[in-house]
Amino acid sequence: MEETPGALLALNDEALLERVARRTFGFFWEGAEPISGMARDRSTTTADPPGDLVAVGGSGFGLMALVAAVERGWVNRADALARLDRMLACLERAERHHGAFPHFLHGATGKTIPFSAQDDGGDLVETSFLMMGLLTARQYFADQGKLAARISALWDGVEWTWYRKGENVLYWHWSPNFGWAMTHAIRGWSETLITYVLAAGAPEPISCEVYEQGFCAGPDYANGKNYYGVRLPLGPELGGPLFFAHYSFLGLDPRGLRDAHADYWRQNLAQLAINRAHCLANPGRFKGYGAHCWGLTASDDPSGYAAHAPGNDNGTISPTAALSSFPYAPEACFAALRHLLAAHGEEIWGRFGFTDAFNETRDWWADTFLAIDQGPIIVMIENYRSQLLWKLFMSAPEVQRGLRRLGFHGPEQRPGADRPGA
Repeated sequence: MEETPGALLALNDEALLERVARRTFGFFWEGAEPISGMARDRSTTTADPPGDLVAVGGSGFGLMALVAAVERGWVNRADALARLDRMLACLERAERHHGAFPHFLHGATGKTIPFSAQDDGGDLVETSFLMMGLLTARQYFADQGKLAARISALWDGVEWTWYRKGENVLYWHWSPNFGWAMTHAIRGWSETLITYVLAAGAPEPISCEVYEQGFCAGPDYANGKNYYGVRLPLGPELGGPLFFAHYSFLGLDPRGLRDAHADYWRQNLAQLAINRAHCLANPGRFKGYGAHCWGLTASDDPSGYAAHAPGNDNGTISPTAALSSFPYAPEACFAALRHLLAAHGEEIWGRFGFTDAFNETRDWWADTFLAIDQGPIIVMIENYRSQLLWKLFMSAPEVQRGLRRLGFHGPEQRPGADRPGA
């Protein structure tokens, strides 16, 4: 199977998506931490990092990618179940903090690896990304009773209401050594909608008041302004990084999903349109930007790592931004995909698909692959092709319960008989 950029460009659109998604899945399959089978935080074009550090949220995205891989025949069902068994064993032995997992942990021991000086405990947002993947896998492998029960036990163990700190808002972090020292309340429009939905669907749920007075009361929540002729319902100035339209919506189906604040399909279309229009306008006069070269989101860049956005643009394009947007603007995304291969394939196409980012102005090309950037490529390409992950996640009763409790309306729950993979 030749996968040089030139060979890929000769394929039709459907075959090209298949090759890109399958190659990207290698990050989570061949590139996984060998003891736990969970996702490393990052790898490079030439080697995987030493040690057994794994990323909790990235592993949640990897679980969703694993479901797509079974459905597409990239791995067989038995091998996927064996991998899932190893991942669950790691999570079952892992150190938890009022039920929440840390940002990073040791794949071998399950011990917490501090993310920063005071971030050495529970990370509720990374835990919500993990739970999104676990619930999706449980729905797909529902005929595996013991496995499903193990996933449900992990889900039941998260003390979502603890992370309120007695207030009508959720907090991102709690540390056994520093308590609430980070004081990071989860407020305002961002990638964290999924955290509130899952917390509302939990056995001991948060109320709608926590959502309204916490998440929806943040300074970067309501917007309503026009940028490049596009009205943005929610979010910061110029829309923020594109992962806002990706992470929560790997599982949450935005088509027709709405509450008192927004129609989430229109919200995501608007953010994408503004992000792309900014790159076309190119006020920073960065090299390479254009109709087929766009996409600003969080990624590596020449100075380290940053949340790139129209309001924070240093000339860095991240392939995951466009490739994870296929459900929203397939024509523009196909054009971007073919441009990335034709113009930059020799620099950014590698063993796990596209590397993380590039900056032509500074003649810089990443040699890294990141779990939280590779995962959305696979999942959102699959949601564009078959809506598989949306169907599965939205079929979970916990998700439906959470959405109802927070006042959402939208896609109806699909009967279990319609579930792919049953």
